[in-house]
Parts: sequence; C-alpha cells; structure tokens
Amino acid sequence: MTLSPAARAVAVAALVNPSSIAIVGASADLSKISGRPLKHLLDRSYAGRILPVNARHAEIAGLRCYATIASLPEAADLAIIAVPARDVAGSIVALGMRGVRAAVIFSSGFGEMGAAGQALEAELVRVAREAGVVMCGPNCLGFINAFDNVYATFSQYADGETGAGAIAFVTQSGAFGTAIAALARQRGLGLGYFINTGNEADLEFSELMSAVIEDPRIKVAAGYLEGVRDGAALIRLAERCRALGKPLVLTKVGRMAAGARAAASHTGALALEDAVFDAVIRQYGVLRARNEEQMLDMLEVLAHDRVAGGNGLGIATQSGGAGVMMADRAEELGLDVPRLGPATRERLAEVMPAFGAAGNPVDVTGQFVARPELLREAVIALMDDARVHIGIVWLQLMTAHVSTLLRIFTEIRDRTSKPLLVCWVAAPAEAIRRLRGEGIIVYPAGERAVEAAAALMRIGRFRQQANAEGRPLAGHRFSPPRAVRAGVQPTVDACGWLRDAGIPIAAAALARDEAQAVALWRRSGAPVALKIESPDITHKTEVGGVLLGLDSAEAIERGFRTLTRRAIDAAPGARIEGVVVQSMATGHLELVVGVKRDPVFGMIVMVGFGGILVEVLRDVAFRRAPFAPEEALRMLGELRMAALLDGVRGRPGVDRVAIARMLATLSEWAAAAEPVLIELDLNPVLVGPDGPVAVDCVMVLDESGEPARQSAVRDP
Repeated sequence: MTLSPAARAVAVAALVNPSSIAIVGASADLSKISGRPLKHLLDRSYAGRILPVNARHAEIAGLRCYATIASLPEAADLAIIAVPARDVAGSIVALGMRGVRAAVIFSSGFGEMGAAGQALEAELVRVAREAGVVMCGPNCLGFINAFDNVYATFSQYADGETGAGAIAFVTQSGAFGTAIAALARQRGLGLGYFINTGNEADLEFSELMSAVIEDPRIKVAAGYLEGVRDGAALIRLAERCRALGKPLVLTKVGRMAAGARAAASHTGALALEDAVFDAVIRQYGVLRARNEEQMLDMLEVLAHDRVAGGNGLGIATQSGGAGVMMADRAEELGLDVPRLGPATRERLAEVMPAFGAAGNPVDVTGQFVARPELLREAVIALMDDARVHIGIVWLQLMTAHVSTLLRIFTEIRDRTSKPLLVCWVAAPAEAIRRLRGEGIIVYPAGERAVEAAAALMRIGRFRQQANAEGRPLAGHRFSPPRAVRAGVQPTVDACGWLRDAGIPIAAAALARDEAQAVALWRRSGAPVALKIESPDITHKTEVGGVLLGLDSAEAIERGFRTLTRRAIDAAPGARIEGVVVQSMATGHLELVVGVKRDPVFGMIVMVGFGGILVEVLRDVAFRRAPFAPEEALRMLGELRMAALLDGVRGRPGVDRVAIARMLATLSEWAAAAEPVLIELDLNPVLVGPDGPVAVDCVMVLDESGEPARQSAVRDP
C-alpha cells in the first residue's frame, strides 16, 4: 500500500514527534548501538511509550520486551531498526503489517557498500512502499527532538547536554553533522532538532526539514548537504521557510566540482553543478555558508529576534585599524557603512575624546576604560542614526573589565531595538559566557562579525522582496511540430519559435542556393549576415561560417560559395543544408543569454558578458525558470562587468529593464519548453538604444516534441 501524500505527511510528522517508539533489535547492553537509544530515552525521561523488540529477552532495563513486531501491543508511531542489513526488509514488512508507518534505520550495508548494497537498498525501498512505511536512512545516526526528549539515535552528540533551542539542523553526513552539533553546543546554540538522513533511500533532506520547520518553537533551519537529488523539493522547502519567516542556512560541499557534461551551448558548458545550486538557492532566499563555522556564525545572529531594516552598518571600535578592516569587508559583502547624520555627529562630539574619530567607523579609543559612559553613549548615538540598521562593537582583551563591559553592553542592548553584535578579540571565557547568557551576540574576529551582519541584512532584504515581488510575465506554451528532429534545430525554425514567444531576435530565412540568398537580400532592402546552416556545426564562428554586412548581389553570391567551402573543409562529413540570410542588427554591447535543462533544478536561464569569449570571462549569472523581471534585474546586477550596462568611456548606457523583460519572457518560454528543450544559446545578444536583440541561436531539443510532453508554465 503506497501512502497517499496526506498519509505520508502524517507519518513523517509522527516520526519526528512520536508518542510511542518500538526499538527493533533492542539490546540489553545499553552501550551498544542497539542499546543506546533506549538508554537515552530512559535517561532523558521520554514521556511516550517505549517498546523493545528482541526474542532473546523478556525484559530490558525494566521494560517488557516483545519477541516479534507482530506481538507489539500497539502500532507505534516510530520504529527504530537496529538489526543486520539482511533482516531490515523483513522488519519493514512486519512493521507495515502491524500498522507502524515510520522507521529510522541505523543498519549499514546498503547503498554505501557498492553494487550489491545498492541492489539491497533498491529492494528495501520497494518493500517499504508496498508496506506503507516511510524510512529515515538506512545507514544513519537517527535523530533527536530535544523539545520532546525523543532520542532515536546512537550519536555521541546525545551523550552530552542537548538543551532544546530554536534551530533545526538536518545533515546528510553523520560524523560531520555530529561535529557541527557539538560546536553549536559549545556556543550555547540549542538544536531543537538534530537529524541525520543517512543514505536517503526514502526520506531526504527537504522532506524531513519541511516537517520540523512547522514546529512553532523553531526559528531557524540549517542543513549540511553533500548533494541534492530533488531540486523541486528543496525549492518548496525554501519557499515554505520564507513564508514562515524562518531563515534557511545551507552548507554544501563540492563547490569546485565540475559537474557538467560536454555541452553544445556556452550555457551548458558554464552551468556547472555548484554554480547553478548557488544561484538557485539565492533566488529563493536561502543563505549559503562556506563551512561549519560560518554556518554557526549565521545561526547565532539569525536565532535572535531582532531584524535588520536595511543594509546600513554602524561600527564602533577600540582600534582605527580594525574599523577600516571591517568597513572594507562590509563593502565587499554589499553592506553600506554610511556617513552619519549631523545630529549624530554632534552627539558623538559631546562625548568623544579629542583624539577619537566621530565618523563611521567610530573610534572610541581605550579611553572608555576610565569613562565607561563614553562607549555606552557613543554606541547608542551610533545606533540611533537613521542610516544605521545593524551595529558592531569591536574590542580586544580587557580581561580586568569584564563586569563593567557586560553592564555597558546590556544597557546598550536595552536602549536600542536594532541588532547589535559584539566582536571581542581574545575575550576571556567568562566574558563570552556571560554575554551569551544575556542574549548578546559575540564573535571572536571582526570579519566574522561583519559576515554575520551581512547574513542578517540579506534575510531582511529577502523578506522585503518577497512582499513586493512582481509575478512572472504572462505564460507561454511551446508547441513544436510533431515531426521535430532530435538535436540541434534548424536556425529558422528556432528563431521563429522564439519570436512567437515575444523574444526579440533578428529575422532569418534559409537559402539553399545562391539565387535564393540574393532574393532574400533584395527583399530585406538592407545589409545582411550570412551564416552556414548545418545540424553538425553548432558554433559557426569556429569554422569561419559567418559573414557580416553584405550588401550586393555579388557579395551575397561570393559569400554563399565561401561559407559552403569553409564548412566542407572544416567538417568534411557535416550535412550542409544551406545558408541563413539574416537582417543585420545593431547594438554596442554584447551579451550571451541561454537556457539549460539541469537534472536537479529543471530549466536554468543564464545571462552574461563575453560574446565569443564568454567561457573565458565566465562573467555570468543563473536563475531557475520562470522568474519575474525584478529577479532578472538582480541577475544583471550580479555580473562583474555590470557597470558596462550604465555606460563607460563615452558609450551610452542601455535599458536594463528591457533586458530584464527579455530574460523574464525567455524564462517563461523555457519553463513551458522543459519537456523537450535540452539547451538554448543566444550569442550574441546585441543591446543598443532600441533594446536587446538576439542575432544567433543554437537550440537543442529531445527526440520528441509531441503534444503529450508539453507542459504549462508553473508558478514559482
């Protein structure tokens, strides 16, 4: 019996917060993997019913032990399975028959063990679906729900204090995830949920996280990923987190892996796995941390209630050099270190020593040791400035003044509603402990504090965008002829489909001989470009297959012969179908625009600079289709050479909004074409006073364009 989506959701909710737990393979030795969950449940006073299952014992730790799953007195909400791999499938069948709908599987020996293990795991999945049982694992540490004392785990993390907190942490790695959880504990960050997904044979990261973020006790979600199989589920999770106002922070390894196959288009060559992942999660409001320390830095600030109302950073320091360093990093991250208003400068002048600095950063010097009110009043004045939305105070050592500084910081906290971060370099351990005990966020290094502030700012910006975001443009459908061939499409057909969708592209027609080429030129009444047409030649310039600005019959005839000869010489076996005659377009700026079907996230749109050098410059931005023009504008803003769009060295600027509308329209068309479109390259796209226009097109389709495979545009 395959569970319906609704029944599956109920089973997953019961898994993470069960009222009864069966332990299949429970051991009387509570130090063993199969005994540790029972020990933890008893030690932590789990309030639900515990049902050990082991035919060799009548009783374990004072609890009645059941010989078989079938003999259980009730259908437990959750079963912990700690038996050899060969016995797991049979246990799942028995659980299904007993009415148990959720299991966490510690047992290893499955997909992580090679071909034989993968076959065993595939059989386990089949059995579980037939039995109507959802599974976390196999080969996992299990999980902790610290709110309700559910310890379905043998992790070392459970041996220490696991006080419940506002963070839900789900990890694909058991050992590294445990290390992150231990570091969180050292910082006093409580994990309300700690979940290891193991092999993810059934339940994967996004589904489990989607269950626990619904808990009102959770404020922030964090995850460690080694890979993503279900991009749509991750996007649904991100959208739900944003709707709930709960930030999602992810650390994913494999940032430098080249995950793309050889591709026909520039887009395909550039759309490496991690670049797409990074762009898509940013599109949906997810923060990415480089490593475990940066993740915890972000969680520390995001778990607090204060939010940033803008990107203005105010810095107060004991050292002018530290202030400059933090201001530099802030600018790199998109934070503004604003000039303070006149009223603020006057307030600072009243309390600052003559040798201090009353700008931003504010250098209060070490004088505040003798005059504690100097630091307090200077920082409060800084935080009161309307241009400042987040504050950082930097200091070092001060071992003899911990109590004084603690009092100052609590007074500052109480006199402002804005986020305040403390960077205390080489701080005494007592200072860190007492500050965190007061709910004051503290970091050991200036740049780490600035990066945490940037994370808080980005979350605030994501929320503002979500509230003000426009919708995607009117939807499209893509209906190529039933007989469309697989592979690279004829240029004229591809251009026509795009033009019908509202995408600006230069008019093109196919000439099969010189006379047709001349006739098409005469009909245009203007200079034309000639391009060789062959399904076996995707990058025409590489074979000398493009001639520009031809404007006479003789030039057209000679050009036709030249292109044909060059194509035959460069690719003797290529099928030559003729020459495309295309109107010349104008524009002083060249972009490349493309689409690629990503195996995880679906249709991905790219825009960048470079023309024929795009793969050298690699100045590109990606988004998942479809998206609104506002998102397209953010894409353009991410390009390193974005300033070219506004005009440089006497060249005029271009209309960013017109480019954004083209990208958004293309994203709608790409989403509709997903069943058949593999990749698309529009290179170059010329941009001038009249907006963007594509002048070359490489489109690659699947083997079928039948109507049954068409899809309507999905709302993002």
